[in-house]
Amino acid sequence: MEATILRLLHERGEQTVNPTDAARSLTSGPDWHVQMPGVRRAAIRLALAGRLVIYRKGKPVDPSDFKGVYRLGLPRQD
Repeated sequence: MEATILRLLHERGEQTVNPTDAARSLTSGPDWHVQMPGVRRAAIRLALAGRLVIYRKGKPVDPSDFKGVYRLGLPRQD
């Protein structure tokens, strides 16, 4: 799951990724939504390790404490 998320992020470069895209990459067909809790857990682990940033309404959020719709992005390199 983590590898899929990171692959999508690197493919898109500076663009953020919708977590549903990761879930759909993991499961074809209509059952992709069952992957969403795992995608969220993997995103949190990666964010805590500094490998990605979780955004809500365009702003970085605390990976340990966020709710609602979110997007994933690579950390800035500046």
